[in-house]
Amino acid sequence: MLHLRKFGPAVLAVLLVLALTPTAGHGQNVYGTIRGTVTDSSGAAVVNATVTLTNQDNAEKHSIETDGSGNFTFVNILPGRHYKLEGEKSGFKKFVREPIVVEIESGLRVDIALQVGAQTETVEVTSEAPLLQPETNSLGQVVESRSVTELPLNGRNPLALVDSSPGVVPQGQPSGGNSSTGSPVGANPFAMGDFQIGGGMSGQSQILIDGVPTNGAYLNVVTVIPTQDAIEEFKVQTNNLGPEYGRFAGGVINLNTKSGTNSFHGTAYEFLRNKVLNANDFFANESGTKRPPFTQNQFGANVGGPVKKDKLFFFSSYEGFRQRKGSILGPVWMPTEAERHGDFSQLGSSNTATVLNIYDPTTSAGCTSSVATCRTQFSFNGVPNVIDPARLDPTAVALLSYFPMPNVTGNPSGNFAESFSTGGNVDQYNERVDYNLSSKQRIYGRYTHSKILSLPDAPLKNDICSDRCTETTKAQQIALGYTIAISPKTILDLH
Repeated sequence: MLHLRKFGPAVLAVLLVLALTPTAGHGQNVYGTIRGTVTDSSGAAVVNATVTLTNQDNAEKHSIETDGSGNFTFVNILPGRHYKLEGEKSGFKKFVREPIVVEIESGLRVDIALQVGAQTETVEVTSEAPLLQPETNSLGQVVESRSVTELPLNGRNPLALVDSSPGVVPQGQPSGGNSSTGSPVGANPFAMGDFQIGGGMSGQSQILIDGVPTNGAYLNVVTVIPTQDAIEEFKVQTNNLGPEYGRFAGGVINLNTKSGTNSFHGTAYEFLRNKVLNANDFFANESGTKRPPFTQNQFGANVGGPVKKDKLFFFSSYEGFRQRKGSILGPVWMPTEAERHGDFSQLGSSNTATVLNIYDPTTSAGCTSSVATCRTQFSFNGVPNVIDPARLDPTAVALLSYFPMPNVTGNPSGNFAESFSTGGNVDQYNERVDYNLSSKQRIYGRYTHSKILSLPDAPLKNDICSDRCTETTKAQQIALGYTIAISPKTILDLH
């Protein structure tokens, strides 16, 4: 008989080896990778050359020596647009290349060719063809920081940029508020993930923020998306993804939030939309309903910078959204005063050219295949099409009190039209801290709080909601990360 207890140490050892074994693949994170080979002018490998990678935004620096084949690898690099790569060895001129742009989940290759000369001399490369990514085999596209921040988005939802990637098809109706490209106010809970990637089903893609999933367990619902000014960049991966990804049947969207640098930066903004340049709805004009009101304010501020230069950084952002708009119900048909008391002897709300005869469902006589109608027409006090008031169901009469009286005449499309107010609020806070403990250790933490208030759709103005009543949706997310460089080729990354 096997004793599982004996296998405990072996299982733990295997798990530890798997956690610490370096691989060429990328985990569920936002980091990039730079690989390359150091050679001399003849193409021979330069062994034990020192290669240094510096993030010029926060002075984070990593150094490594080339192996016996002249190869070097930097892994778990935070996305950034101002990296500098240096290579040097005694007897050769110093090599410097900048700027190097590291995008989210990128795999760059940068080879270094050292020239014979004094080490005090420098060969600097500042302009060269864009770097290819031969170390990455997945198919996808990065939406970089400038596009995320500066492209005009109605509602400032960064997921509206997802469809700029090939293979992505948004679903839903933006005009109805149920679309992944619009504001979450008034939308159904699944609208934020309502897009198809690579031919997969809508709502079945995985969305990661700083490497942490934001999909909920209930039908893969998207719980929270940071505001436009809190996103540094993101990548849409559509095909040929690695085995580290799961829980999706379409694609993967990996978003990276902004972090602080050695310089203080901040912005404040206000976006306003109103009805001044809006045209009225055709059917509203037809029914004589005035142009509905519309006001949308989106405002916020963010700031980031150093707490301790080269070591501790912060980034904080807030965004508020306020929308109040008028919606129109109608023209529709509502029961007339006479119909509410059982009198259907006039045209009323039947929307027909002649009066429709109504029949008593409790009667049946002479029913054959040749008789079209075998029930008795309603009649009261000798007037046809009138129901005896004593037979009116009290429950139906009570429900009728919730239906408004007609307010439109002479319109063939209906006898009731009404405008009503709807809209909602959004408040979101994002707080992030990055701490470079040493050249081999880095930690970060992020907290996101989002509150969405959707006001009711109540066109009848009697607490009866046509779609939904007041809804309040709150979401909170905490992300923590700890990266340790155990050796130049072994990285432990905890999320």
